[in-house]
Amino acid sequence: MVSGSRPGRASPLGRCRGWSLWRLPRAVLGYVLAVEVVAVVAVASVATLTPVTGQHWLWFVVLAAAAVVHFEAARGLERVREVAAEGSPYAHPQSIWLFAGVLVLPPPLLAALVMVSYGYGWLRIYRRSPLHRKVFSAATVLLACWAAGAVLLAAHPDATLPHAAQLTGPVDLGALVAAGVAYWLVNLALVVGAILLSTPGRPGRDVLGPPSQQLVIAASIGLGTGLAVVLVTAPWVMPVLVVTMLGMHLGLLLPVYRTAARVDGKTGALTAVAWTEQAGAELTRAAATGVPVAVLLLDLDHFSEINNTRGHLAGDHALRAVASELRRQVRDGDLVGRWGGEEFVVLLPGVDLAAASRVAERIREAVRGPLTDVPTTNPGTGGTLRITASLGVAVFPAHGDTVDRLVLAADTALYRAKDNGRDRVETAPAAGA
Repeated sequence: MVSGSRPGRASPLGRCRGWSLWRLPRAVLGYVLAVEVVAVVAVASVATLTPVTGQHWLWFVVLAAAAVVHFEAARGLERVREVAAEGSPYAHPQSIWLFAGVLVLPPPLLAALVMVSYGYGWLRIYRRSPLHRKVFSAATVLLACWAAGAVLLAAHPDATLPHAAQLTGPVDLGALVAAGVAYWLVNLALVVGAILLSTPGRPGRDVLGPPSQQLVIAASIGLGTGLAVVLVTAPWVMPVLVVTMLGMHLGLLLPVYRTAARVDGKTGALTAVAWTEQAGAELTRAAATGVPVAVLLLDLDHFSEINNTRGHLAGDHALRAVASELRRQVRDGDLVGRWGGEEFVVLLPGVDLAAASRVAERIREAVRGPLTDVPTTNPGTGGTLRITASLGVAVFPAHGDTVDRLVLAADTALYRAKDNGRDRVETAPAAGA
């Protein structure tokens, strides 16, 4: 036994070997690691090009704080958007702050800004996604920033001044457009490359995703440019711009996603937005009548292994089968929703904790049944598929009096089920316990 380690706990090396990154197909793993290494080398190659000053640090703090505020304000919406864009490049408006960083920050602080953005986003929104995906995404954005910075450096060789302070005429406008195109193309090409390697049988049009995703990037680059110019010339206007950008993001996108299809096209379950709205109405009725309401949160165990070893067609097959099984195991009036990539949420009106736990156990047993005729993109991995699920249970009013609090309580119980070995049901402790 390694000195200082606790019995029953894996060593740091053992935990590293258990990362889902190492279960990627060899070609995908090599591609991901190569992109990350190139990103580190690219940043290091220009790390000393621009001296870091106190003014740079101030700009960095402003942009990092704006990125964090943006994430907090749009947290629920962005999780729904990422799920909707699953399997295609996901365009996050965080590029507003990152492209502004290209125009005002030296390379080391720009790299730090990317790490703050992706690190905070993973912790607060995307934690259910494997960490290696966000690390790879951060690497692609670093390379996109490096490419944009190289274009701007060719137009503005004076590295002592921020690029935003050197935009003085049509030639600079051309350089700015070229930098934006470089930022967009490098990021898109690297992400599409990873998707094609992971799912080689998918049509190219499906991999690229809807044009609206690319329009988000284009708009973010434009807004980031204006933000950088204001940051250099009139920094006191920054609060107004930040509020304006958040208002546009939430005011324009939120109604779109609220009025979009309320049923998830892949599984037939309610979308997260639709489920939340209907669950809120059920909770209002429960508060008025004094009846309990239960929430179940289900997460498929080791789901990334299915996608990595059998391909996304097999993963989609598993998701549809689980959604169908959920609907069979609950009543017609219960609400089944797809909460995240491999997460489902169920609302059980009029059900107390004991009954909800029995339903959760029945669902867990039903999900464990073998799936047949599973499609695959990897030869030799077809046939039957066995999956398991972990579930967290919470009830109104013992564990919370709002939808958000109930889901959070169920999520906490779900994490405990994961920590205790997976393929099990855990209930949330009473509020305040």
